[in-house]
Amino acid sequence: MALRVFGLNLVKTNRNLLQNACKPTAMPAGQAVAAASYATEVTVHATPAAIQKQKVSKAMKAYLTRATEHDEFMKTQHLEFQIGKRHLANMMGADAETFTQEDINEAISYLFPSGLYDPKARPAMKTPEEVFPARKAAEFDETGRPFHSMFYTGKPNFFQLLHEVVEETNKLYELEERMLRRGIKPDENQKLEIAGFQVLPKDQLERLLVESIADIEFTNFSNTMDRLIASPYSYKSKAFIERYLKPLMDQSKQLEIPKPKIDEQGRQYITTYECLRKTARADVTVRMPGTGKITINGQDISYFEDENSREQLLFPLNYSELLGKVDVEANVEGGGPSGQSGAIRWGIAMCLRSFVDQEMIESMRLVGLLTRDYRRRERKKFGQEGARRKYTWKKR
Repeated sequence: MALRVFGLNLVKTNRNLLQNACKPTAMPAGQAVAAASYATEVTVHATPAAIQKQKVSKAMKAYLTRATEHDEFMKTQHLEFQIGKRHLANMMGADAETFTQEDINEAISYLFPSGLYDPKARPAMKTPEEVFPARKAAEFDETGRPFHSMFYTGKPNFFQLLHEVVEETNKLYELEERMLRRGIKPDENQKLEIAGFQVLPKDQLERLLVESIADIEFTNFSNTMDRLIASPYSYKSKAFIERYLKPLMDQSKQLEIPKPKIDEQGRQYITTYECLRKTARADVTVRMPGTGKITINGQDISYFEDENSREQLLFPLNYSELLGKVDVEANVEGGGPSGQSGAIRWGIAMCLRSFVDQEMIESMRLVGLLTRDYRRRERKKFGQEGARRKYTWKKR
């Protein structure tokens, strides 16, 4: 109670002093200034509530307004997406609760067939997070103080990621030194294998960090990740490394590898139909075990007179180390030697998937053996001598 009364007396004294300081009296200049100074000082100490109330900057107010509008917009989009998903599920006769994104894509391709070549031009329905770009959260509080310690680098998320990669690398170096002191060598069987994976491309890393990255910065990131992966104890940081790796091919979308059938002689065989290249069309059958016999339209490999076509034919067999261990039978029509050899080569490679392990399949895919070549001869253009060649220009 004494403190409260004392505080009220201070406020009252302060008010009187301010009134006296503002009145035009014959007080000397020095005394007036001292009185005003004393009055101001008492005001500051007597009303601490005014100091505790922080002012919000205009930039922060504008950001909060935009963030609120964005949140409301995303809520609306989520609601519309759920409604659209239920409509699609009802039209397809499926349960809306278990209707996945793959079901949505299949329903759209069935209900709205499109012949457009570019997938981006076809109708699609995805979650709002995939359609609309992500936004950064508030990087500073109401007083303008940044949350992130690396805010003033301009790219806090990127440099924080680099810092984490270096930290992981240093931990592995320390572990390796400790093991070497004890005379323990790293186990080669536990080395991290990243075959079929690559570091996230620049555009995907930018979307993940919600920041734009220069080419040299992305190069530094790639080199730092390579250094981390090259460590003999990189399997210790497997969970961290896999967050920034991308499979070269989505394993869920791989074609199902057919199982070999058994012929009358008890040999395994597999047949690939509709092997296309340019205007050539072929059906290829591979039998295992075999003696390396190759039959093309009832003839041996001499069916192709030029060496290049024969090399194209034998390349998948040489690469998979099955030359001389399987027999190949092919029926081909249409096209010329280049198209026919290309069609048979693709058919042989697709058949060999059933006789090799998954690692060899991935290796064959990386060298392009399992990719169909859709290139065709370009047509001649009107007003030109050929597809690209122009008529010779003559001045007169």
